[in-house]
Formats: sequence, C-alpha cells, structure tokens
Amino acid sequence: MGMFSESVEVACMPSGQPLRLAWKGRHYTVCAEPVRWYERRQWWTEETRAPLGSGPGLVDHEIWRVEVRAVGEDVAEPTLTLDLSRHIGSGRWRLVRIHDALHPLRRAEPA
Repeated sequence: MGMFSESVEVACMPSGQPLRLAWKGRHYTVCAEPVRWYERRQWWTEETRAPLGSGPGLVDHEIWRVEVRAVGEDVAEPTLTLDLSRHIGSGRWRLVRIHDALHPLRRAEPA
C-alpha cells in the first residue's frame, strides 16, 4: 500500500458519493460500491487558527475507499483500490492511499 497526497478531480452523485475521477491524465470510473468513513486529522499542522464552532469540518475529514477501472481500457486491466479524502470546507479531493498498485512478482515453482 502506498500512502501520499495528490490532487484528483472527482465527479460525484448529489449525495456526495464518487462516480468518476481523473488522475495523472487518465480517467477512471467507480466499479463497486464505495465505502465512506471519517478520520481525525492533525488540523493544527494545517490551520493557523480554529474558528469557534468549526469542529466537525476541522477535526475530521471524509475518506472514501473506491474501486476504479480505467475508462476505455481493456477489460482485462486490473482494478485499483484507492482512498480519497474530501476536504469538507473547500470540497477539494486528494488521493491519499493506493492499496493495490503494485502486485508482488510470483516466481515459478521448481518442477
């Protein structure tokens, strides 16, 4: 699993659920039901001050785990499982984890 933070463009349903995304010049479609949860973030490293009453958007951030497939690619291409973070205040999306970007090489068993 790789962990980092990179900007992505995400198209969503009215409910906020991701449908499609664009990342590094490629387009992907969500091909399985995504899962959403909230994580605590270290807001004090990103914000200079915490306005009164801004707790839910400041302390927690929304994470979506999505399984995606490249649009227009061969159906045999594997899907990717990604974790996307949406900043509640700005609506910006970040790719924060790639769960299966690298698959271990399998060695042939000796005969």
